[in-house]
Amino acid sequence: MERTRQLDRAGKQMKILFTHFKFLRVSVSALASILVAGSFLSAAENPSPFPADTNQVLERTCFQTGKAWSPQGNLRSDVAIVYGIDTNLPSRVEAWRSHNYRIHVMTGVAWGQYQDYLYGLFDGINHEDEAQTDRNGNKIGHGGDVYYMCPGTNYGKFLCVGVQRALDAGAEAIHLEEPEFWDRAGYSEGFKREWRSYYHEDWQPPDSSVDARWRTGKLKYFLYRRALQQVFDYVQDYNKRTGRHVRCYVPTHSLLNYAQWCIVSPESSLARLNGCDGYIAQVWTGTSREPNRYRGEVRSRTFETAFLEYGAMQNLVRATGRSVWYLNDPIEDNPNHDWTDYRSNWESTLTASLFQPEVSQFEVAPWPERVFGGRYPRSAKAEDRKPIPPAYATELQAVFNALNDMKQPRVEWDCGTTGIGVLVSDSLMFQRGQPTPSDPHLGNVYGLAMPLLKHGLPVMPVQLENVTAPHYLDNFRILLLSYDGQKALSPEVHAPLVDWVKHGGVLIVCDRDADPYLKVRDWWNSDGKNYATPREHLFELLGLGESATTNKFVQINKGGLIWLRERPAELSASAQGAAQVVAATKLAAEKAGLKWRETNYLLLRRGPYLIAAGLDESIDSKPHMLHERFVNLFDSELRVQNDVSIAPGSRWFLLDLDAARTKRPHLLASACKALPSGQTRDQISFTVEGVGGTPAIMLLESIKAPRAVTLDGKILTTFEYSAKERLLWIHFQNDVVPRELVVQF
Repeated sequence: MERTRQLDRAGKQMKILFTHFKFLRVSVSALASILVAGSFLSAAENPSPFPADTNQVLERTCFQTGKAWSPQGNLRSDVAIVYGIDTNLPSRVEAWRSHNYRIHVMTGVAWGQYQDYLYGLFDGINHEDEAQTDRNGNKIGHGGDVYYMCPGTNYGKFLCVGVQRALDAGAEAIHLEEPEFWDRAGYSEGFKREWRSYYHEDWQPPDSSVDARWRTGKLKYFLYRRALQQVFDYVQDYNKRTGRHVRCYVPTHSLLNYAQWCIVSPESSLARLNGCDGYIAQVWTGTSREPNRYRGEVRSRTFETAFLEYGAMQNLVRATGRSVWYLNDPIEDNPNHDWTDYRSNWESTLTASLFQPEVSQFEVAPWPERVFGGRYPRSAKAEDRKPIPPAYATELQAVFNALNDMKQPRVEWDCGTTGIGVLVSDSLMFQRGQPTPSDPHLGNVYGLAMPLLKHGLPVMPVQLENVTAPHYLDNFRILLLSYDGQKALSPEVHAPLVDWVKHGGVLIVCDRDADPYLKVRDWWNSDGKNYATPREHLFELLGLGESATTNKFVQINKGGLIWLRERPAELSASAQGAAQVVAATKLAAEKAGLKWRETNYLLLRRGPYLIAAGLDESIDSKPHMLHERFVNLFDSELRVQNDVSIAPGSRWFLLDLDAARTKRPHLLASACKALPSGQTRDQISFTVEGVGGTPAIMLLESIKAPRAVTLDGKILTTFEYSAKERLLWIHFQNDVVPRELVVQF
């Protein structure tokens, strides 16, 4: 996830320098963690390991770190993902394993300390000409000789050498992070060789025509898929030889973010590669605060953008048998925000991630040392930089532990109409560069999705390449599609769409056939096909001609179609455009037999948890009210709230106390790892541990007050009991040494 994001858009150079600040992910935060960790290590040089948790095998939560075990990295998630495949990897792995973490290993795919490959020490061939290069001959990277790579045929083999080090160290899974090819690249000698090999024709400068740009994107897409398949195959061969089952995952940004940041990556195609077990959805404040346009206003909409990003990532794996973790970041790459900014945006992205009930695995933090050991804003004078506020440190750990409990059988929506999706294709990434880039604010997607989401409809991005998977479209009754800014990568996706329509689905096509990329050489106008657009092929299969009525519903068997002859990016430019999208979807809902409902909030129940978000720029209505007994997990004091107002901009992660009620004393929430270690009629005990030096809180349900609370055999007085609520709050300082907490009744 580390990133120095560079985009070639006028006026954004300084913004991107701060917003994506790649090196901060490793080098700066690592140095800070070393300096701060020393004060804790002196108190606990070799703490005894935390007892094994039988549920760790579920790998519910994880975090990634480039450091060995430290007090500030001691999040007590199920999995520690050790970053980097350098020579000290085995010692770092052992440091985490000795503290009873499951071990995964992550390494960058597109860049790293890969000088042995560059200079021929790996295979005797100099590969400097495989560095991604822009039109001016500049290599794209991070300074020095750390470059983004254009992966040649031996690059995947080189990565396997480092991966073997992780396998030897006993990693249970390998994460190959961020296969990324910059849109502005494509001018290196290495890329020219790959072009000639792939297309059997002379290389064309990517910015010379829309056809060259399109074909450049398709080749970049292929090259990293090829490199990853080489590594997947290597790991699969290793598994066959050893009898192990090492898994492979790809941590990657969402398709929406890569398209907006002008990067090409294999995305959905990876799920069809042999040996790919799934993804980590790298969505966080840095990606989700990227501005988009709604009703003509361009600004950041962190919650809504994150909601759509997470949804896009979930739809990469749905119906494929693969899995996905959702990443959350308590801060972000830009070190120049303050803690208030980090906290509010983390609450927005975290809330957005919880609105995908099919996902119950989370990466709770990248680089935890920079969260619990960093001081911000970095742009302030040294004496004005602040460490993490104690209340935020407590809140984070309470949420981290609650995320272990997100796999719930009961799921209920209370918001606008559900069952609506917007079709997106990986080809969104192929139309972003010169000579004719698509809308810089990705209006061809947000112009369709944002009006519905802002009206309380939990609309989902639906991966067009995956519609051929059995039952992939079963949960959708309405789909919106445009070939403006993207194209179907094969004609095979149209037959399942047609079948879905004939069985009762309603397709809204929003397209004016005005995209210059309709003229590129591809399947709809090649090999005997003579369609002017891929839409014509789809309409032919639907039994429609070019005379299909605009803005009207056309019945097709049990379903139908509505054709809006508009460009989605233009609809995003005005309130009237947004209203058109809502009106067409309302008509589609009526024809699909769906009850139409609009709200100014989203609300989802997952077992005893309620996730809620109030929407601004929404319908004019009073805030929705909840009247029960709740604890807000974003409240570091875990106080009872009887009335919750889901006002615009509010974010809620609620525990319904009545739904969580049992007849015996039990733990409801905790800002520490609290592993039950015993329970009798007269007492309950836990082994507790957390991030060193942070405030812990435990909330227990109990029908009677405790006689005594002890921690490591010492009497605790920092507890409070409410007979009315039958709740017990216990406060203490977290330590990296496992201790026994006993409540006696």
